[in-house]
Amino acid sequence: MGGYGPPRSPLLLLILLIVGGLLGSLLGTALGDYAPILNQGFQPLGFEPTTFDLLVVTITFGLTLKFNVASAVGFL
Repeated sequence: MGGYGPPRSPLLLLILLIVGGLLGSLLGTALGDYAPILNQGFQPLGFEPTTFDLLVVTITFGLTLKFNVASAVGFL
């Protein structure tokens, strides 16, 4: 038994989550003066930058996600 609609791509879900979070953050920034609760932030998630020196090239990896109430609403 399959689903009731066409199969959904995990990549599409990831893109929609990123776009929703970005739009929510933009909305929170625009309306932050009128509704300060929208800019209330959560603890940032991620890891510190790590540098790999391969003699020919140096690569730095790092990721930090900063959420606020508006971006959380954008995910929904």
